[in-house]
Amino acid sequence: MNLLFVGDIFGSAGRKIVREHIGHMREAHSVELTVINVENAAGGFGVTPQIAEEIFDWGADVLTTGNHVWDKRELIDYLSSAPADSADRPRRVLRPANYQPGLPGYGIYEGVTESGVPYAVLNLQGRVFMSGTNDPFVAVDELLSGIKAKVILVDFHAEATSEKVAMGWHLDGRVTAVLGTHTHVPTADERVLPGGTAFQTDVGMSGPYDSIIGVEKELVLHRFLTGMPGKFEAAKGNPKMCAALVECDPDTGRASRIQRIMLGE
Repeated sequence: MNLLFVGDIFGSAGRKIVREHIGHMREAHSVELTVINVENAAGGFGVTPQIAEEIFDWGADVLTTGNHVWDKRELIDYLSSAPADSADRPRRVLRPANYQPGLPGYGIYEGVTESGVPYAVLNLQGRVFMSGTNDPFVAVDELLSGIKAKVILVDFHAEATSEKVAMGWHLDGRVTAVLGTHTHVPTADERVLPGGTAFQTDVGMSGPYDSIIGVEKELVLHRFLTGMPGKFEAAKGNPKMCAALVECDPDTGRASRIQRIMLGE
């Protein structure tokens, strides 16, 4: 069974490159579960319901987010519009599960593939150099205790490499894959850990690489050189789609292979 995870879509350039490649990737590799991080899909900051619906139309099964999930206020009502036991599209747009209780939306989705394989997708956010979340290690332990599916994919949206690597080892043998997002820079450390969990510290951004992590270079350089604030705008040059392709046993959930992917125009 093959799972495809696409790293943070950034702005219109990211949406365009993913739209161009997602179909043939899913077909060529007989992908049964497609998960895409969309927290920067709307101009580099957040995602709108309209964009989420568009990405579902491309074949995504579940969408994950991160610290920019609240940047587009209209998403709040969208996330609140589906009950917990539904399979409606708003229910399949996740926000980190270790946010404070009572916030809109959900951090976990449990479903079944077209071939009948149960799966779960978890969205977590780190705490090192980031704020406003509960302990992701405690949260994931509590969530896993109630999941019956063997195929489990975790999007760990975190800043620090150490925290992401720690989460990989913490979950080794208990989930199918721990895939990092947030830094927008793909790492070359993809591997299957001894317990059968596929891991990559950061899958990387799906967006413009002639940029500074997605933003127009001149705007970021101005801030570094002067210390003055300024409005950031999403860049468009040299778009790449970054993803991870994971092969696993649908009966045990154990991963046997992970492949790092970067595709351009």
